[in-house]
Amino acid sequence: MQVVTKTKIKGPKLVSTGKVRDIYELDEKRLLIVTTDRMSAFDVVLPDPIPYKGIVLNQMSLFWLDLFADLGNNHILQADFSQFPEYLKEYEDQLRGRSVIVHKTKPLPVECIVRGYITGSGWKDYQKNGKLCGYELPPGLVESQKLEYPLFTPSTKAAAGEHDENITGNQAKSIIGEGLYRMVEDISLKMYSRARDYAAERGIIIADTKFEFGLANGKLFIIDEVLTPDSSRFWPADSYEPGRAQSSFDKQYLRDWLNSSGWDKTAPGPSLPEEVVAETRDKYFQAYRLLTGEELQIS
Repeated sequence: MQVVTKTKIKGPKLVSTGKVRDIYELDEKRLLIVTTDRMSAFDVVLPDPIPYKGIVLNQMSLFWLDLFADLGNNHILQADFSQFPEYLKEYEDQLRGRSVIVHKTKPLPVECIVRGYITGSGWKDYQKNGKLCGYELPPGLVESQKLEYPLFTPSTKAAAGEHDENITGNQAKSIIGEGLYRMVEDISLKMYSRARDYAAERGIIIADTKFEFGLANGKLFIIDEVLTPDSSRFWPADSYEPGRAQSSFDKQYLRDWLNSSGWDKTAPGPSLPEEVVAETRDKYFQAYRLLTGEELQIS
């Protein structure tokens, strides 16, 4: 199976090339989403891929969506490559394991972040003003501390090359409307809580995560990736200690290396040493194994 950094599929129209995903329009109601091995950090696509990370992201999202089937509609129409349209079969090396056919939706212009622990940009906000995206927090919290209860903290959805920005609930309501805001808040908190409890039984702390939603024919759908190492912070429970940054099974290891490299976080990003690529890949595969109980087969 080949490493995929860019897809080349004839027939369907390529409608989007994102940081990680290539999206093709199959017809007026369906899209083909291919999760590549491109790696992005700090909203910049790096020059070196992480081999087969796209398969990890795709398969892990499918795992969680199955677990959340009762919580709301999701956009998946077909995930089994053997059931894809015949004209796509010649692209097996680019598609098997890393692609899905989905409902075409209109993505909401906000990202739905749930935080169970104070870390990352939330920790930086708290250090500045004692708040997290508009929420007043108790004084004296330390880095990586568990919050009293999970917080729904939306952000803007930036275009490629731009940066997402944390916003308050009221700002999000002004963008998508209060009714829709309440729906995505409720579903996001329920998905996070269920995933947090499931992961805890397997020795993983889900510190925070990001969900996305879209609309089609008046229905709300869970879209894009779900609880992957790209969209979440996964911490090993056996080494968790409040008051410091945590080791992780996600791309925080890569972010830390990039921070120490002297890179100014503008494109193009630096080339990654072989050992950094290998370690990042191993963390993604380890997260999949611990959470699903299965080895991801690459052949």
